[in-house]
Amino acid sequence: MWIVPIAARRMLKGIAGCAACLMLAAAAMRAGGQTAPVEKTSTAQSAKQARQLDWWKNAVIYEIYPRSFQDTNGDGIGDLNGIAKRLDYLKALGVDAIWLTPVYPSPDVDFGYDISNYIDIDPQYGTLADFDRLVANAKKRNIRVIMDMVMNHTSDQHEWFIQSRSSRDNPYRDWYCWQDGKGQTATDKGQPPNNWQSLFGHSAWRWDQTTRQYYYHKFYVQQPDLNWHNPAVNDAFKQIIAFWLKRGVGGFRFDAITTLFEDPSLADEGVRLDKDGNPIINAYGDPQLDGSKTDNQPGVHEVMEEMRAEADKFTTGDFPGTRVLIGETYMPNIGELKKMYGTPDKPEFHLPMDTQVGMIDKLDVTEFRQRLIDAETHLSSHIPLLLFDNHDVRRIDARYGDGVHDVDIQRVMATILLASRGSALVYYGDEIGMKTTPPERKEDVKDPIGIIGWPTEKGRDGERTPMQWDANSKAGFTTGTPWLPVPPSAKTINVRAEKIDPDSLFAWYTALIRLKKTVPAFESGANMMLDPENTKVLSWMRQATGTPQVIVCVNFTANLEIVDLTLGEAGMRARELKTLLKTPGGPDTEAINRIVLGPYGVYIGEVQ
Repeated sequence: MWIVPIAARRMLKGIAGCAACLMLAAAAMRAGGQTAPVEKTSTAQSAKQARQLDWWKNAVIYEIYPRSFQDTNGDGIGDLNGIAKRLDYLKALGVDAIWLTPVYPSPDVDFGYDISNYIDIDPQYGTLADFDRLVANAKKRNIRVIMDMVMNHTSDQHEWFIQSRSSRDNPYRDWYCWQDGKGQTATDKGQPPNNWQSLFGHSAWRWDQTTRQYYYHKFYVQQPDLNWHNPAVNDAFKQIIAFWLKRGVGGFRFDAITTLFEDPSLADEGVRLDKDGNPIINAYGDPQLDGSKTDNQPGVHEVMEEMRAEADKFTTGDFPGTRVLIGETYMPNIGELKKMYGTPDKPEFHLPMDTQVGMIDKLDVTEFRQRLIDAETHLSSHIPLLLFDNHDVRRIDARYGDGVHDVDIQRVMATILLASRGSALVYYGDEIGMKTTPPERKEDVKDPIGIIGWPTEKGRDGERTPMQWDANSKAGFTTGTPWLPVPPSAKTINVRAEKIDPDSLFAWYTALIRLKKTVPAFESGANMMLDPENTKVLSWMRQATGTPQVIVCVNFTANLEIVDLTLGEAGMRARELKTLLKTPGGPDTEAINRIVLGPYGVYIGEVQ
């Protein structure tokens, strides 16, 4: 009963979609006070309207993990009012939008990614009224609020799943993925339908005794996968998206979007082998599978075409402009990433995440150069969204740092992120150099991944620690007991200390973002890689018609390096450079034929 052919979806929508529409109609009306969506204006729109529509193309988007950003009621958990309290800080930093990880009601098995109600706010974060005030106050500072949209699965406490598991003939049964077991009989549950695994360890199938079938869960057992072959699911999420768009949100980041569909044949996935032909074992003790039947399957593009069409209806209202769609898109290559943008007549994501660049996890100039070339030349006219970390991966220090030059290396990464063409995603605390601080004991782990996989997998607590606002024992995050311990590094790495230090990482981020917004070549210029044979220094030029060219050089080594961009294929004319930004202590003046870079040094200069 799980498999409904995709070709039949549109024919069934009028029937199966009714349940979703009835459930959400009243809530959508309560969003209230908004005029009906209208079509986009013509190409003769004003320059102001054009800027509003294009706001995302050179945007700085700041990810906030709400539990860890700012607590205002002393319960040790961050909240919406805490985010509102820090809006002036975000405005001064220069961000255009904030992406909030889920703040919907949730049992918190996966800290918000197991959603039990998509059209409300979890009381631990506040109320819908608090959310509306946050959106309104952010708007006053020209900051948009982007919601996280989790469409692959719900909580097992969501009313849809409670109904679905109650009986085999319940109207919501086909909203989830149910199957008989292999060899199942009237008295024996048999084996799981195939070898598919949860990303969080072990079989992706859970036996449910009530109706004597297995349900599929790509993530935790408490996160049953929705059946996207059922058109009612599609209709329900279009209603959910409209509910939040009417409240003025600036768009959505779509979680785990490539896992929406699974191969209808239910065939086993392949096992990855090492060089000796033996199965590779993952952190949970399971054979590593190739994901060929459960990731990036047909159907995702059609769904996103429809979600984009829904979002594109909302370009006017209290906060006019594009409602941006961001995709969590860990793609195997640049060609697959390009597909996530859709086509001119059937657009999908505005900004699918380009993890090709930021998740290299090694200081390799050649690799970075090629990935940036790919982003510049293989995405047509699409805008890349670059990022280096988020709430699911270790912070920059743990993946690129050497323990000695961490701050300088973080300057290098920030420069690649913010001085390259495209939009940039910054994870909270990156701007001050927060460090990954994993638990030292299993009994201290909060993330279930760490509990299941300890000690090989310690979970994601280490990159989710409270924001470090000041040097006190609770880092200015709360007056209560923080839900995760404040790292010792907060004594020196904190906003208060770095805001008064002109050589701090915070000062570097602020200056880079200012250049990104004010230098014409950075605002709209293309990337052109320079000195392509250099394996120690990454150099590129930003250039836009009618504006001065800007040179960017970053040293990937702990040694002094001197770059001459008049040599080799670069072949630029020897000219003076006007320094726009340089690593503290670097030379005051430079020329194209002699750019001096200290250990992990950075130089940005305008060609004179």
